[in-house]
Amino acid sequence: MAEEDKKHHHHLFHRNKDEAAEENPGEVDYEKKEKHHKHLEQLGGLGAIAAGAYALHEKHKAKKDPENAHGHKVKEEVAAVAALGAAGVAFHEHHEKKDAKKESKKHAADQY
Repeated sequence: MAEEDKKHHHHLFHRNKDEAAEENPGEVDYEKKEKHHKHLEQLGGLGAIAAGAYALHEKHKAKKDPENAHGHKVKEEVAAVAALGAAGVAFHEHHEKKDAKKESKKHAADQY
């Protein structure tokens, strides 16, 4: 009776993510790889925009609040470095996406 009272989870949204890998274990899904790098590139760009906006916000606060200007300038510099790092990630992922696209075309040409 205690077992009957337990809720049964049907796992509607938990599919096996490696189904494609199980079907063809030696084959790489280049389209999936390209989409993955595109997504990471977009996230890097968004991170750069957000960090840049925060840096500008702190720069404005440094001008408006002279008593705490030093702290705001430090936060501004940290945000600027974070923006630069995020832009670097976006740039790197852009090139990874291009490489995946090249591999996809090369693989498609080799099949024929």
